[in-house]
Amino acid sequence: QVQLVESGGGLVQPGGSLRLSCAASGRIFSSYTMGWYRQAPGKQRDMVAAVTSGGSTNYADSVKGRFTISRDNTKNTVYLQMNSLKPEDTAVYYCNFRSPSYMYNYWGQGTQVNVSS
Repeated sequence: QVQLVESGGGLVQPGGSLRLSCAASGRIFSSYTMGWYRQAPGKQRDMVAAVTSGGSTNYADSVKGRFTISRDNTKNTVYLQMNSLKPEDTAVYYCNFRSPSYMYNYWGQGTQVNVSS
């Protein structure tokens, strides 16, 4: 049984920073891709950032240069450092761990990020 637990969300003013964490328990392999997605009210869930087992990263255009994804395989944890936050970054953020073949695909419960003055 794999469980992902996110933390670090909250309310921040525009221009501020937050760091999200997602820790996995259970059978997780270092070959898994780890990522963050977000979903704003009335919108679909979109990929924000992902990091492969080899360390390659991919970012949504809207967050490039502001967000940084990283992972710690020894702790089965993925992080998302979010800087220069904007109101349009407001959403529920979900972490995702998946196997290379997508056979195994796990989601966290989501953490709310609100960017507002």
